[in-house]
Amino acid sequence: MNRLLPRNWTIRGRLTALYGVLFFLAGAILLALTYLLVRQILERSAPQPVDSGALRVALSRLGTLPLGEGGKEISLEELVNTFRAAQDQQRQEVLSSLLTQGSVALVCVGLVAAALGWLLARRVLQPVHKITETAKRIASSDASRGLHERITHTGPRDEVTELAQTFNAMLERLDRSFDGQTRFIANASHEMRTPLAVKRALIEITVTRPGTSQDAKQLGESLLEINARHERLIDGLLTLADSQNELADVSPLDLADVADHVLHQLSVTAADADITIKPATLSAAPAAGDAVLLERLTQNLVENAIRHNHPGGWLAVSTSSSNGESRVTVSNTGPAVRPYEVEVLFQPFRRLERERTAGERGFGLGLSIARAISRAHNGDVTAVPRPEGGLDVTLTLPRS
Repeated sequence: MNRLLPRNWTIRGRLTALYGVLFFLAGAILLALTYLLVRQILERSAPQPVDSGALRVALSRLGTLPLGEGGKEISLEELVNTFRAAQDQQRQEVLSSLLTQGSVALVCVGLVAAALGWLLARRVLQPVHKITETAKRIASSDASRGLHERITHTGPRDEVTELAQTFNAMLERLDRSFDGQTRFIANASHEMRTPLAVKRALIEITVTRPGTSQDAKQLGESLLEINARHERLIDGLLTLADSQNELADVSPLDLADVADHVLHQLSVTAADADITIKPATLSAAPAAGDAVLLERLTQNLVENAIRHNHPGGWLAVSTSSSNGESRVTVSNTGPAVRPYEVEVLFQPFRRLERERTAGERGFGLGLSIARAISRAHNGDVTAVPRPEGGLDVTLTLPRS
């Protein structure tokens, strides 16, 4: 049956069609059986053939016979044949009427049954629709918030109940796994920050102590640089873990103000790297969210544009708002990026192969943190390679 139905039909349509076809088949079989039974009963009640001898005795005993057309007398045999023909015609009319009216009634009742089947299929599939809506809501929400939701299904222990329980069990395992991973990253980051801070303080004390040799100072500066690199890594991991949790501080802000502040902070860094910051086009871009996280997001995008660039290159920042969305776009020059390599850049600790071999600095967390923060704000970060090299990275958030 399913092979005969179009592939694009919904389950509700398939159930209705199956119910309607089965109803029509059952009705047709019932009508055929009724037709055969009525026909058999009518045939049993038909008059038996008249015996010729008995007919002669009857004719001799009759004094007069009925008159036919033209006033002529008709024989008893003709009278019986006429009565039999009338009875046969009546029987055919009864059978034809039964077949015609029964077919009409079957079609009408079948259409009503199909309509009831459509409503019944909707009621039967309502728990499945509820499960689907919950799954969509979980998929469209932030992982830390959506995984806490469960399907509340009340009813007999049937296939739908088992499906809901299985889905809830899967969500429970995912929730525990996600929470455990987040807690591990957060705890590990905090535990590693303390010894790094102590190490930095000891190195600074040693370097600044009177009488320290020049070689010891150079070694201390190298150790401080390595320590600062490790602190940035830990800070990035902690920010990545925090950005995937539920936002605690949401307030209205303008992404243009955030971008202007970040550009002012990183202007010296860009100058030291021989990167020119083009005049920014900062139109009003209202949004809502955690100001600290959104500033960190924008800072990551600009720092990436500076780090993954070449001396004498440039970067440009612009903000805009349209179609219910606010955007921040960071463009830069730099090495050519193939389109299929773009998504790799958004994965934690993933960098392009040529950057790793070139020994460039960076942990591959900048864009990962940016995307995690944007999705915590119901937005996203996308990147498009520039033909001459570099990227156009765009942050998109719902307009406040």
